[in-house]
Amino acid sequence: MSTNNIDSITLTKPAASRILNVLKQNEGSQFRVYVTGGGCSGFQYGFKFDSDAAFDDDIIECEGFTVLVDSMSYPYLYGATLDFVEDLSGAKFVIKNPNAKTTCGCGESFTV
Repeated sequence: MSTNNIDSITLTKPAASRILNVLKQNEGSQFRVYVTGGGCSGFQYGFKFDSDAAFDDDIIECEGFTVLVDSMSYPYLYGATLDFVEDLSGAKFVIKNPNAKTTCGCGESFTV
């Protein structure tokens, strides 16, 4: 798997390609990765396109786009890899997180 190393998160080529393709339709937006409380394992990953960076965001410049990580999510995501997969269950962003002690079956929530 080929990767694009950036500051706190590593993006695979499929993830970077998907983000770029979607951003073509949402000009002026940036890709936000965040963690919220909830999910079946305690914390849940979230992804969205955001037009503005907050004062406490980690701003990660990639080739052709920007990734935003808020200060509360940063410690949970540091060292993680963001991938985009398409399989029988659909197409989705997936995070491989070395900080997670356990994850749920679907991989969308975790505990630390």
